[in-house]
Amino acid sequence: MINVKTTTSGGLTMEHYYIKTNRTFTTVRKYSWFLTVLVAVGGLWVPKLGLLVILIMAGLITTSFFSGRLWCGNFCPHGSLFDRIIMPISRNKKIPKQLKSKLAVIGFFAFFTFSFSRKVLRVIQLWGTMAFLDRLGFVFVTTYLMVMIVGGLMAILVNSRAWCQFCPMGSLQKISHSLGKAVGVAPKTERKVTISNKDMCHTCGKCARVCPFQLKPYLDFSGNNQFDDSNCIKCATCVENCPAGILSIGTQKKAVQLLTSTPAPGYENRQTIHAKIADIKALKDETWEFTFNFVTPEIVDYKAGQFITLKIEDEPLSFRAYSISSYNEDSRSLKVIIKKVENGYGTGIIFSRFKVGDMVELEGPLGDELVPSPEAEKLVFVANGIGITPFIALVKDVLLNKPNLKSVKLIYGERYETEFLYHDYFKAFADAYPQFEYLPVVSRPKGIEYRKGRVTDVLKDSKLDLEGVKVYMCGSKRMVEDSVSILMSRGVSVSEIFYESEDRIKLPAA
Repeated sequence: MINVKTTTSGGLTMEHYYIKTNRTFTTVRKYSWFLTVLVAVGGLWVPKLGLLVILIMAGLITTSFFSGRLWCGNFCPHGSLFDRIIMPISRNKKIPKQLKSKLAVIGFFAFFTFSFSRKVLRVIQLWGTMAFLDRLGFVFVTTYLMVMIVGGLMAILVNSRAWCQFCPMGSLQKISHSLGKAVGVAPKTERKVTISNKDMCHTCGKCARVCPFQLKPYLDFSGNNQFDDSNCIKCATCVENCPAGILSIGTQKKAVQLLTSTPAPGYENRQTIHAKIADIKALKDETWEFTFNFVTPEIVDYKAGQFITLKIEDEPLSFRAYSISSYNEDSRSLKVIIKKVENGYGTGIIFSRFKVGDMVELEGPLGDELVPSPEAEKLVFVANGIGITPFIALVKDVLLNKPNLKSVKLIYGERYETEFLYHDYFKAFADAYPQFEYLPVVSRPKGIEYRKGRVTDVLKDSKLDLEGVKVYMCGSKRMVEDSVSILMSRGVSVSEIFYESEDRIKLPAA
């Protein structure tokens, strides 16, 4: 029996786990909070403004019939207030289970319905009088004001969407949605979070870390690759933040299409690997190289340019993806280089808890984004920062195993001279192989030994031959996006550009 390390957070709390991130991707979601203030505050002087809430209720009931709690994540004025205005100052704590319980949801819905109905019945007695519309509007105004105050306080002290866990309007949407499903309409029209291929999921949990409701899509995708949780508000925050870029919002029909049409090259040999940490070497103060020796299975074949995921925690289940830095000598071990991220939840655990001799769980090998095409004759590798990791193995691999290789250039950027990793290693290959050119560049040099600038400056240089090349990049999101734009402007087809980044990349229009 193999005792795999069960990690703990090493002093980190769930406040570190959950991430504050942008949730307002449309104009409506950015500015509909104005309506909350207009009704809740302005309605104290102009009570008829409260009648706007009737339209809001009609909208949320109608949309939920077809697509669940879509209104909450895309149109709700209070949701906009919580996400846009209050979230930056929210404590962003874990939402208490009590607020999500059926007792809380049903109990508050019953209380709210009784209280609200009683107020409306009293106002109906004024039907036909001049005061009727003002009094009816004022009922909605006070309700809106109560939600803004109570929900706002909960948003600050607990979590920006704490109120939404038991919001009566959310319950009303779920009732309407149930009717939509019962008559067979919602299954055809509802747009849910959809994963294009579950094999490509990194199990990093980022979708859970950014979810307003702290749901866990990565653990709960159905057989048709959709997230069926009725509390999902379809806000697309997980879609925008998925590092693998494999999430979308779509119908069941779209999910079926993706399920049958999304291949996962580079993931066909994915397996669970139990390994022992054989060595931890500090390359820089905050950058360590980990060596893992395989235990079960003892042999794992992998390619230069692939990556593995490392299990860092059992609850919540979390893995982190790291490029393999080692050249595969005998398929019995591999290396990864990890840079500690300031306030980083994952690297915080790794740097504080992982020790030589520990048994850990890996998954892999994964991906082929950086595995060079066999027929490629001219290669350009581009990296900045910790993105240099996969090229440590790739440079050796292509020079030793590609006899038809005419040229390979490595453009490697850092801020300071002292930050280069494996610098002498690359220089040695450049001295030994005339077809390999090593181009280090420093953005904030302290001397004159290196070229000053960024990797994008090297790509812009007309002296750099880019005719017929295939380009492979790894590094920061901004570097990759800027580099793609430059390469396309210089005539390199987007089909000849391959990249890996910690953040989802948005390519320029072709």
